[in-house]
Amino acid sequence: MKYVRILAIDDHEMTPLGYKYVLEDKDLGGFQVKMDVASNYEMGEESIRSSARGLKYDIILLDIRLFPTESHEPRSGEDLGILARELVPETKIVFMSSFSDNYRINSIFASVNPDGYMVKSEIDEKSLIAMVQTVVTNPPYYSAGALSAIRRKMANDVVLDEQDKKILYYLSIGTRTKDIGELISAANTTVESRKRQLKTLFGVENGNDLSLVEEAKKRGFL
Repeated sequence: MKYVRILAIDDHEMTPLGYKYVLEDKDLGGFQVKMDVASNYEMGEESIRSSARGLKYDIILLDIRLFPTESHEPRSGEDLGILARELVPETKIVFMSSFSDNYRINSIFASVNPDGYMVKSEIDEKSLIAMVQTVVTNPPYYSAGALSAIRRKMANDVVLDEQDKKILYYLSIGTRTKDIGELISAANTTVESRKRQLKTLFGVENGNDLSLVEEAKKRGFL
């Protein structure tokens, strides 16, 4: 029997243990799963580095948020995905996250280009098994929420750079314009200029920031 080695990295320890319970000791059509679990960023990083030095994982399952919100820790599962792409490029990467917003999902696709993305609220036993079978044989695999975000972005003919996207994102979560400059390493005048350009681009020249955010959401950037 062929074995597929999976590493699941999630700071909610019960979540990957649930994946392990569902997937291990089942015949998934010619192979079985052996899963290791890492419950924080540091354990995940060491597991990925160990994989690069020895027996590699076939699939890495990554949560995005690996620290409590109040810690203001900048590192995330996205960073581990970038590291895995560098050290073990042949390993399949799948994000398993509660984030379903377009900004976050499309940022992940730009930086990591994963082999799958599942929104946690859409995961059940059937979809979890289907994801592993698909990623092993014919990736990618996306849950419905992730696929919707991807399709909305693909249907959009407007191209924004990373600075534009960050400005839109911070506006969408209520960050004041005068505070955005510091967050994106830009002058306040640059932020104001970019906002005006974005409003023109989206056809809301006479609207306020809320109008800009709403239009960005319609076009799949948030």
